[in-house]
Amino acid sequence: LKSNPSSNEEKEAQTQLTKSDELQRLHSQALSAYQQEDYEAAISLLDEILAVCVWDAELRELRAECYIKEGEPSKAISDLKAAAKLKNDNTEAFYKISRIYYQLGDHELSLSEVRECLKLDQDHKQCFSLYKQVKKLNKQIESAEEFIREGRYEDAINKYDSVMKTEPEVPIYATRAKERICHCLSKNQQATEAIKVCTEVLQLEPTNVNALKDRAEAYLLEDRYEE
Repeated sequence: LKSNPSSNEEKEAQTQLTKSDELQRLHSQALSAYQQEDYEAAISLLDEILAVCVWDAELRELRAECYIKEGEPSKAISDLKAAAKLKNDNTEAFYKISRIYYQLGDHELSLSEVRECLKLDQDHKQCFSLYKQVKKLNKQIESAEEFIREGRYEDAINKYDSVMKTEPEVPIYATRAKERICHCLSKNQQATEAIKVCTEVLQLEPTNVNALKDRAEAYLLEDRYEE
């Protein structure tokens, strides 16, 4: 305005200034809501700000934290991926994305994201520690699936037992391992054991189609046609 005063530009400048003040007020409220653990309110406020400040990496990271606390990890991933692109060398975003994928049971995507972190900083302690864990688990699962393709069901069962020992803290890996063990036992015509393991899986996931099919095969082996 000082360099080129005109009534049109003054009006535009006043509008922008008013909007800026409003966004700062919303930002303060969002931080306050986050600190008070009212994550739903914080998300709502951050939605308003990010509709205008689309390229703000830190606000996206804050909203991602709120989504994580609210149990909406897939939405958190979306914000963190944007933050990883918007901020140079954002190892923290890649680490968080990898952790979320790992907790969701997607070990392959977790491995891919943690590698991105290590490309930026090969000495990143958290990323390196996570990388070692995910790589070991990934290798065991790949090996077990190879055994299944070859019809080596006993070897596959042993390998999936190792998977459960490697990751005892994240329940989804134990459930997936049991689902595959159930499949191997059924294929190996160990009907009684198959029924037992498949039932354990179905107690956790009543609509697990693979476990239902494999248990059905095991019931057939025992001539239990009604079941």
